Amino acid sequence: MRLPWIAKTLTTVAVLCGVSGTLLAQSMQLAATPPMGWNSWNHFACKVSDAVVRAAADAIASNGMKQAGYIYVNIDDCWQGKRNEKGIIQPNERFPDMKALADYVHSKGLKLGIYSSPGPLTCAKYEGSYGHEEQDAQTYAGWGMDYLKYDWCSAAKVYKPSEMPAVYKKMYDALKRAGHPIVYSLCQYGMEQVWEWGASVGGNLWRTTDDISDNYESMCFIGFGQNGLQKFAGPGHWNDPDMLEVGNGKMTKDEYLTHMSLWCILAAPLLAGNDLSKMTQATLGILTNPEVVAVDQDPKGVEGHRISQVGPLEVWAKPLADGSQVVGLFNRGESMNPVSLDFRDIGVSGSATIRDLWGRKDLGSFQDHFTASVPKHGVVMIKVK
Repeated sequence: MRLPWIAKTLTTVAVLCGVSGTLLAQSMQLAATPPMGWNSWNHFACKVSDAVVRAAADAIASNGMKQAGYIYVNIDDCWQGKRNEKGIIQPNERFPDMKALADYVHSKGLKLGIYSSPGPLTCAKYEGSYGHEEQDAQTYAGWGMDYLKYDWCSAAKVYKPSEMPAVYKKMYDALKRAGHPIVYSLCQYGMEQVWEWGASVGGNLWRTTDDISDNYESMCFIGFGQNGLQKFAGPGHWNDPDMLEVGNGKMTKDEYLTHMSLWCILAAPLLAGNDLSKMTQATLGILTNPEVVAVDQDPKGVEGHRISQVGPLEVWAKPLADGSQVVGLFNRGESMNPVSLDFRDIGVSGSATIRDLWGRKDLGSFQDHFTASVPKHGVVMIKVK
């Protein structure tokens, strides 16, 4: 039986986005919570191969990530070869047998994702899907693909910006006709205010920004810039501030904690982008902290938002299905700073109990407000009841 708040959320999103009930139901089945997994691009770029993907699947299946919810193993750009005489796309020499690769990933209890562009070429100048949408959808389904990232790139050379919704709907319709459930990820960098129409063309998630980089400034610009988009996200369709850089090595531990905390409060897709075969225990701990991941995967499906800001100090909150709220106390400053939550800002009067989600410990009961010392570029993430 569908809980009342789920039905209400679905109805609200349907009204906002013009989504049919059938389309919502299909989206809900595929991405009821933000998709979790791994993507090859951030670390491997065009050095991706069958062996790299198998190694990622092996790692996810054995290191605790699968149990934490990471199930999609996604091949990004650079897998494509040429089309055969019938126009059917072939993988290049680094991917000798896509069907066998999909079978291998599926044998681990995981799902496999693929990448293309609605233009003639992908971002890395490989073969795109322009004029072959139906064929490519059938090919992906035949291989057993479970996820498609569809990247605008050279489509700008053959389509007008105003045609973007119809172009993305064309591939969605082809995927639907192919008959295999595939999570549909729209990657067009937030152009044309995609959050207003992404769900109506079948998108389960849509990029809201340009590409992320493994540095604090890029992560902050993208993550903290999501405020105001929360009304467009919900079960089945999510704002996507791009993949995780956690573990790629160019941010500090506190900066990676900020990255993970903010993405979970945003109900963002969690797609790790590091080399999983060489991951440290510290990185694994950030990616798999069960209490933090649970915030991202909360079934209520509400995206958090900023509730206060004083200079470099920001407080963000996200309501959860159990009636509690998760609050991120962020310090974007260059030294340790106290950051405070006024309970009234989250609709709480009097006292509340506080739990530290990264520390995984109860902090006790507090009256009217809570203050924590937050390190430079760091975060304290709490659950408030």
